[in-house]
Amino acid sequence: MTTNRSILLVEDDAGIRESVAECLVSEGYDVAPVENGKEALRWLRGAARPSLIVVDLVMPVMNGAQLIDALRDDAALRDIPVVLMTAAASTPAMPLPRADAYLAKPFDLGALLDTVEQHSAPASSARCASS
Repeated sequence: MTTNRSILLVEDDAGIRESVAECLVSEGYDVAPVENGKEALRWLRGAARPSLIVVDLVMPVMNGAQLIDALRDDAALRDIPVVLMTAAASTPAMPLPRADAYLAKPFDLGALLDTVEQHSAPASSARCASS
């Protein structure tokens, strides 16, 4: 079975966004980098469905928690796996939003690749797939 290797990367820090995108592209993933949750939603509604969304928690305009809430409320988007990147710790007063996986910043690029590989959704006939 061929897998969809497209990732929507949502990160406001340009350096982190570029480093993560470069790492993922070098491993054969197609990466669409955007700066915040609002741009991510606009991209998701106008482009092919990604196999995974990798999102930062703390961002301006629309943060990661707000984006994840919007994804989970949208029947067309709710089943896309989400990996949350964050330096924040979950506390009872401020729990982290529900994601399929979490990467604590700073993270090792090997851990990023392992997490992405584990949580990327398989392609279906309705999705774009690349070999």
